[in-house]
Amino acid sequence: MANTFDNVLIRKFKSEDKESVRKISYATSFLDNPHAFLDDEELVADALTLYFTDYEPESCFVAISQENVIGYLIGAKSDACMNRVLFPRIYPYLLMKALKVGMFFRMKSLQCLFHFLASSLRGEFSTPNFSREFSAVLHINIDKNFRGAKIGHKLMEHYLEYLMENKVVGVRASTVSELAKDFFAQLGFKIVFRSRRSYMRYRLGKDVPLYILGRRI
Repeated sequence: MANTFDNVLIRKFKSEDKESVRKISYATSFLDNPHAFLDDEELVADALTLYFTDYEPESCFVAISQENVIGYLIGAKSDACMNRVLFPRIYPYLLMKALKVGMFFRMKSLQCLFHFLASSLRGEFSTPNFSREFSAVLHINIDKNFRGAKIGHKLMEHYLEYLMENKVVGVRASTVSELAKDFFAQLGFKIVFRSRRSYMRYRLGKDVPLYILGRRI
């Protein structure tokens, strides 16, 4: 049942929120169907959240209901700064962790990796560089039991205000969800790039769209 603004608090991320953010990130990955693709919750959560919660927590916000995290927005003011951490630190860490837990010896993981690489070889992950115009990035997810109450809008309001205070001139988001695309459009984001990706076709029976949306601040 969806909650309302009356009992939902939006505040800055705190270290004690980390585990809840990670759980929501996994549950909402792969279009709310992570178990069909990967079972390693820790590794998926690391890939989705580790930079934001550990290296730029000041740019993250959470939605709280009855002292529980029910949604989050994790962001970075500069994708260039983020990439200077991702490539030398986080990506090697993820690879070593995947090897340590034996991820590459599991059939489900191998299937996912094969289709991901095939999609990459087709050039489906090649996108224009929007760093100059939309340097900030964000990821936003709401627990599926609390959707439909405009909690995401409230998180976005706080994040956009934060970016303005830090003199960031533009922000962008990427999504493979039609609903998420419409959500960003309601907030003044414009589609700056679109394509399709095939790496989930083996489970979903169809390609998924990719939308990159940007907004000037």
